[in-house]
Amino acid sequence: MIQFKDLKFEPRGFGGVGATHTFDNGITISVQASKMNYSTPREDLTSSDQFSSFEVAIWGEDGEFITKEFVPDAGDDVLGWQGRDKVNALMLLIQDK
Repeated sequence: MIQFKDLKFEPRGFGGVGATHTFDNGITISVQASKMNYSTPREDLTSSDQFSSFEVAIWGEDGEFITKEFVPDAGDDVLGWQGRDKVNALMLLIQDK
């Protein structure tokens, strides 16, 4: 099973770091952190190790957001301030689908 620790974070052109991963079932997760994302801290840092929470979005093979399929009470297609444990839990749910 793919976990948070397996994500490959890279610097983003607008600042901060981010990773996306597409699972075998075609679902993609995006995990981002920067001054423009809902992360802690909201700063443009250079390593995922420097953040304690991240902004997360999930979309299907067609490119449409499906975040609410995994978090029904989410108020938006993007989840803010998600810690590593919550990201891991989402990743496990995605892989079980």
